[in-house]
Amino acid sequence: MPELPEVETTVRGLTPVLAGQRLTLVEPRRADLRKAIPPDLRQRLTGATVTALGRRAKYGMIDTDRGDTLIFHLGMSGRWRVDPAERLAHDHLLIETGEGRSLALNDPRRFGFLDLVETAALAAYPPFAAMGPEPLGEEFTGAYLGEALKARAAPIKAMLLDQRIVAGLGNIYVCEALHVARIAPTRAAGQIALPRLERLAVAVREVLLAAIDAGGSTLRDYARPDGELGYFSKQFLVYGREGEPCHCGGTVKRRVDSGRSTFYCPKCQKS
Repeated sequence: MPELPEVETTVRGLTPVLAGQRLTLVEPRRADLRKAIPPDLRQRLTGATVTALGRRAKYGMIDTDRGDTLIFHLGMSGRWRVDPAERLAHDHLLIETGEGRSLALNDPRRFGFLDLVETAALAAYPPFAAMGPEPLGEEFTGAYLGEALKARAAPIKAMLLDQRIVAGLGNIYVCEALHVARIAPTRAAGQIALPRLERLAVAVREVLLAAIDAGGSTLRDYARPDGELGYFSKQFLVYGREGEPCHCGGTVKRRVDSGRSTFYCPKCQKS
């Protein structure tokens, strides 16, 4: 599933194509995504001008001058294709701009979705309403984590995956950040001292920014809007590297927590 860096990379790839452009064609082509495409999407977006693009957690957002925001979630296999040479069977939405550019949202596995929300009501949008701060934002600090995790007995990995604690972190980058911070994924969150939480907040930011710079990770069907694959997977320190050597001389291990694989090094992530 595309995680925060993949969505951020997607938004950055769409920005030069859509920002400031009038949408001359908005054509929903298939309704069989995770939930139905809003029936008035075509009417509300055709003729509108894109004023900004952004991201909240793992959701992309396209704002228009009509006070509407198109929200997209890429699910397991979704991606935007820029100026596609042909239409594919799983192109769920087609967009054309006044500049003559075109976009197709393609999602073969159909776990993604589209929604249309009044921009002024975004904070109350149900998936956003209870979210914690963005991990790349100024609010996400060691001090914030100290307050949010106070007296929590749950493992730190589970807490970082809780969208109410921090928005947008997924399994891959949590494994990597915990390794960089040298914190065991099973460590009780409320027992981690403030200096280590500060180191963790920095590690989360560093890992996410490195992944964005590399264009995301090539996992399953993910590709950037320009069709290029992301290359951060070539930089993974622990994720997917069970049995391989860690830089510290230890060996990367894998365990399953709540149905998800956790990769870590028991030598340098002792506690």
